[in-house]
Amino acid sequence: MILPQSTPAWFDDGLCAQTDPEVFFPEKGGSTKDAKQVCMACPIRVRCAEYALDHDERFGVWGGLSERERRRLRRQAANAA
Repeated sequence: MILPQSTPAWFDDGLCAQTDPEVFFPEKGGSTKDAKQVCMACPIRVRCAEYALDHDERFGVWGGLSERERRRLRRQAANAA
Protein backbone atom coordinates (compact mmCIF):
# COMPACT_ATOMS: atom_id res chain seq x y z
CA MET A 1 0.00 0.00 0.00
CA ILE A 2 1.06 3.56 -0.57
CA LEU A 3 0.85 5.15 2.84
CA PRO A 4 0.88 8.77 4.00
CA GLN A 5 4.16 10.23 5.27
CA SER A 6 3.25 9.71 8.94
CA THR A 7 1.54 6.41 9.53
CA PRO A 8 0.45 4.85 12.79
CA ALA A 9 2.89 2.28 14.20
CA TRP A 10 0.27 -0.46 13.93
CA PHE A 11 0.47 -0.31 10.11
CA ASP A 12 3.63 -2.42 10.35
CA ASP A 13 1.55 -5.27 11.78
CA GLY A 14 -0.66 -5.48 8.70
CA LEU A 15 -0.52 -8.47 6.42
CA CYS A 16 -0.58 -6.04 3.51
CA ALA A 17 3.03 -5.20 4.35
CA GLN A 18 3.91 -8.75 3.29
CA THR A 19 1.75 -8.73 0.14
CA ASP A 20 2.14 -7.24 -3.32
CA PRO A 21 0.54 -3.76 -3.06
CA GLU A 22 -1.11 -4.19 -6.46
CA VAL A 23 -3.45 -6.73 -4.86
CA PHE A 24 -5.02 -3.87 -2.86
CA PHE A 25 -5.34 -1.52 -5.81
CA PRO A 26 -6.99 -3.51 -8.62
CA GLU A 27 -7.76 -1.92 -11.96
CA LYS A 28 -11.19 -0.31 -12.22
CA GLY A 29 -13.71 -3.15 -12.35
CA GLY A 30 -11.07 -5.65 -11.22
CA SER A 31 -11.60 -8.16 -8.46
CA THR A 32 -11.02 -7.26 -4.82
CA LYS A 33 -11.31 -10.90 -3.76
CA ASP A 34 -7.59 -11.51 -3.17
CA ALA A 35 -7.16 -8.32 -1.14
CA LYS A 36 -10.22 -9.09 0.97
CA GLN A 37 -8.88 -12.59 1.70
CA VAL A 38 -5.66 -11.07 3.03
CA CYS A 39 -7.61 -8.51 5.05
CA MET A 40 -9.91 -11.07 6.65
CA ALA A 41 -6.88 -12.84 8.16
CA CYS A 42 -5.20 -9.59 9.24
CA PRO A 43 -4.93 -8.70 12.94
CA ILE A 44 -5.35 -4.97 12.26
CA ARG A 45 -8.27 -5.21 9.83
CA VAL A 46 -10.70 -3.19 11.96
CA ARG A 47 -8.15 -0.45 12.71
CA CYS A 48 -7.26 -0.27 9.03
CA ALA A 49 -10.91 0.08 7.96
CA GLU A 50 -11.47 2.78 10.57
CA TYR A 51 -8.35 4.60 9.42
CA ALA A 52 -9.52 4.54 5.79
CA LEU A 53 -12.95 5.88 6.76
CA ASP A 54 -11.52 8.55 9.09
CA HIS A 55 -9.00 9.72 6.47
CA ASP A 56 -11.36 9.51 3.49
CA GLU A 57 -9.18 7.04 1.59
CA ARG A 58 -10.68 6.91 -1.89
CA PHE A 59 -8.61 4.21 -3.52
CA GLY A 60 -7.87 0.57 -2.84
CA VAL A 61 -9.01 -2.02 -0.35
CA TRP A 62 -8.50 -1.06 3.29
CA GLY A 63 -9.50 -3.28 6.18
CA GLY A 64 -11.41 -5.55 3.83
CA LEU A 65 -13.55 -2.74 2.43
CA SER A 66 -13.51 -1.69 -1.19
CA GLU A 67 -13.82 1.89 -2.36
CA ARG A 68 -17.52 1.34 -3.08
CA GLU A 69 -18.17 -0.22 0.33
CA ARG A 70 -16.50 2.69 2.11
CA ARG A 71 -18.56 5.20 0.10
CA ARG A 72 -21.73 3.34 1.06
CA LEU A 73 -20.77 3.38 4.75
CA ARG A 74 -20.06 7.12 4.58
CA ARG A 75 -23.43 7.76 2.94
CA GLN A 76 -25.23 5.63 5.51
CA ALA A 77 -23.51 7.50 8.35
CA ALA A 78 -24.39 10.86 6.78
CA ASN A 79 -28.03 9.83 6.35
CA ALA A 80 -28.21 8.61 9.94
CA ALA A 81 -26.82 11.89 11.29
